[in-house]
Amino acid sequence: MPGTLAPLSDRRDRALVPVVDIRAAEKIFSNGMRGLAPIDLTVRRGEFLTLIGPSGCGKSTLLKLIAHLIQPSSGDLSWWGQDFSHVGEPERRIAFVFQDATLMPWSRVDANVRLPLDLAQVKMDEAVPRVAAALENVNLTKFARSFPRQLSGGMRMRVSIARALVTDPDLLLMDEPFGALDEFTRNKLDDDLLRLSSERGLTTIFVTHSLYEAVFLSTRVIVMAANPGRIFGEFIVDESEPRGDEFRTSDRFAQLSRGLSEMLNRASVAGSSAM
Repeated sequence: MPGTLAPLSDRRDRALVPVVDIRAAEKIFSNGMRGLAPIDLTVRRGEFLTLIGPSGCGKSTLLKLIAHLIQPSSGDLSWWGQDFSHVGEPERRIAFVFQDATLMPWSRVDANVRLPLDLAQVKMDEAVPRVAAALENVNLTKFARSFPRQLSGGMRMRVSIARALVTDPDLLLMDEPFGALDEFTRNKLDDDLLRLSSERGLTTIFVTHSLYEAVFLSTRVIVMAANPGRIFGEFIVDESEPRGDEFRTSDRFAQLSRGLSEMLNRASVAGSSAM
């Protein structure tokens, strides 16, 4: 029957299935460059997983594999225990936020946020309240009728996040979305992102160059090394939520940041020695 919940045992089984499971996935580009050595990685439901490492270590390449924007040269990926053809079904939705907000400059904010719903041919009477809810989530309700040129860089990125959230994703992929912003704006967006991820029960995979951002946001950090791109190690951030300025200025945050910094330094040395 429509609207009937699956048996509790079935729902528990689904919760245990990895959101993303990567087995020996390798990427060799057409010019022969080996972008990724074989990668094994499992992403569990509700994780905030961050990919970090030196330039050229394959962070964005790995994220694009997970997004199915590029294909592995060998190896396998599965999403919620199935192939990518099932992505987009209920409880199996993916959204991607790029480095640049990539907004349509000729369209107002609400139209930019509504774009994925328009592409999916969602009726306007359903799309309008979903857009309004997404804008409220990122505190941009008052700017719904503004054009992108009238917004600050941080506000444009909020629009991009709202456009991702309007699809009601289960897996949110973010490729250095706050890298070009000032520290104050970046910290505020990190706060908002952590709140939204927690409220919505999102699984999030986030790419950054900032070890402080990685420590603040993550439940687990994957440290990558270069030449070729590969997983060097993982770093667990066992800090409860909510997190805020009190955590940022705590001794615990400083301790975790030092630990991640040491692992990053070792990964950088490993990449340099492999050249």
